[in-house]
Amino acid sequence: MKVLIKIIFLLFIFHTAFSQTQPVSYEKITDTRDSITYKIAKIRNQTWMAENLKYATGKGSWCYENKKINCEKYGRLYDWNTAKKACPEGWHLPSNDEWNILVSFVDKDGGGGSKLKSTTGWDSNGNGTNNYGFTALPGGYRGSNGIYKLIGSSGLWWSSTDEYNKGIWYGNVYLIDSNLSSYLDLELYGFNVRCVKNN
Repeated sequence: MKVLIKIIFLLFIFHTAFSQTQPVSYEKITDTRDSITYKIAKIRNQTWMAENLKYATGKGSWCYENKKINCEKYGRLYDWNTAKKACPEGWHLPSNDEWNILVSFVDKDGGGGSKLKSTTGWDSNGNGTNNYGFTALPGGYRGSNGIYKLIGSSGLWWSSTDEYNKGIWYGNVYLIDSNLSSYLDLELYGFNVRCVKNN
C-alpha cells in the first residue's frame, strides 16, 4: 500500500510539473490575407504564434533556396524592413524587450533553448522538448549576398528593436547547445519571423 501511495504521489508531482510548463491555451488563428492558419501558444503573459510566419510579401521575403517546400515547413525569411510590416492585423514583430520576457521565463532554470525547440526537425539529435508549445524550427537564414545557410541546425528570428542604427537584435536557438542569445546583425539578412499578439 505504501508503495502504491508513493507511485500515485510521484505521478501527481510529475503531472503538476508538466502541466505548469504547457501553454495556457493552444488555439489557432487564420491570417485573412492569405487564409493560412497558425497555431498560437500562450506563454506566461504573452501570446505567440507557434509557427514561423509564411506570408508572401513579394519583395523582401524568400523561401530558403527558393524552394516552396521550405516555406511550408519553416516559414519565409524576411529582411528587417519587411519583417516589421509582415505580421497580420492584431499582431506585431516582437521587440527585444518582448523576446527577453520570453527568454527569461523559459530559461529561469537553464536550457531554455531546448524547451523552445520542436521535438523533431533538428539535425544531429538536436531536437528539443517543446515544453511551452513554441515549436522552434531550424529555418536557417539568407545572407545579404543571397547565400542560404544553416537550415536544419539553427533558428533565427527578427526583433523590431533597432540598436544604434547599425543593425537588429535577433534571437537564436542553437543546435549545438541549449542557450538563448541575441546578437547585433545587418538588416539586409533574411531571418524568420514570429509574431506576438498586441496587448
